[in-house]
Amino acid sequence: MTVKKNLAAATMLAGTMTALSFMSAGAAQAQGALVMYCGVQEEWCRAMTNAFERETGIKVSMTRKSAGEVYAQVKAEAANPRADIWWGGTGDPHMQAAEEGITDEYKSPKMGELQDWAVRQWEQSKGRTVGIYSGALGFGYNTELAQSKKIGDLKCWADLLKPELKDEVQVADPNSSGTAYTLLATIVQIMGEDKGFEYLKALHKNVNQYTKSGAAPAKAMALGETTAGIAFMHDIVTMVVDKAPVKVVAPCEGTGYEIGSMSIIKGAKNLDNAKKFYDWALTADAQKLGAEAKSYQVPSNKNTPIPPQAPKLNDIKLINFDFAKYGSSAERKRLLSKWDNEVKNLPK
Repeated sequence: MTVKKNLAAATMLAGTMTALSFMSAGAAQAQGALVMYCGVQEEWCRAMTNAFERETGIKVSMTRKSAGEVYAQVKAEAANPRADIWWGGTGDPHMQAAEEGITDEYKSPKMGELQDWAVRQWEQSKGRTVGIYSGALGFGYNTELAQSKKIGDLKCWADLLKPELKDEVQVADPNSSGTAYTLLATIVQIMGEDKGFEYLKALHKNVNQYTKSGAAPAKAMALGETTAGIAFMHDIVTMVVDKAPVKVVAPCEGTGYEIGSMSIIKGAKNLDNAKKFYDWALTADAQKLGAEAKSYQVPSNKNTPIPPQAPKLNDIKLINFDFAKYGSSAERKRLLSKWDNEVKNLPK
């Protein structure tokens, strides 16, 4: 009898919990919902999600992927969009999505608070994407490994071709990673296309892995899994802050940079909530969350303090990066196809 009573009690409790769960889900739905594709580091994605939920009561379903992967998913889902907002990741795929009309025009009342480069991103995309942060491309190296392998100091893009770095350089695949596409476009702009691709072919001999994520080489470097890694400098700074034996390099020849962006997805099922998130994400308070999550990009809101750890863009030899050209659909497709055919498939 006691067993039967316990089973009955357990069944009633389960039923009550299920009912409470449905009530909770119903309450969340009543307050609203938002589906977000996030293109920055997981920690920052979660910080943004949690803060927005706390402040608005809007339940956020967040998926984290690299910028190129988000673009591919948004494009594949264009006929029946699953997401409402795409926040973060390099601006080039955002620009491509804007050109292809799979993201929506929107002008936030917060535009007046933004840096000029963030507004230019919005203007060039005809109102379909906006800058939320900026960061310079560079590379780093594990000083302990470099010393043990007698590699010496690395200061320039050319140094990554040293024969001593055979199978010791890591970089992401530009098809999935906005960071690596920024590298591809940067090298072409610095060296010219022919010489640029010769450089990338030579670099290929030293690459041990093309990762999915642009930040992965920074982590591998910090863990001693690779001597050198190409990434955005702020991602490498995160490893330095965590006491990894890593040196950050702003290449002597000059380097490109990203304008991390945000877009509302065309056909968003929760459009009003997407606009609420868009406006909120452009505020100084929301943008402070980046540094708290150990992401040291330069924020786009003029009133957001720049993290002291952030690379000083004024001290870096930045090229005049042509975001309109290299963010265009035709140019991205052409360069990625050429890289696949002429670089990635080469034997070591």
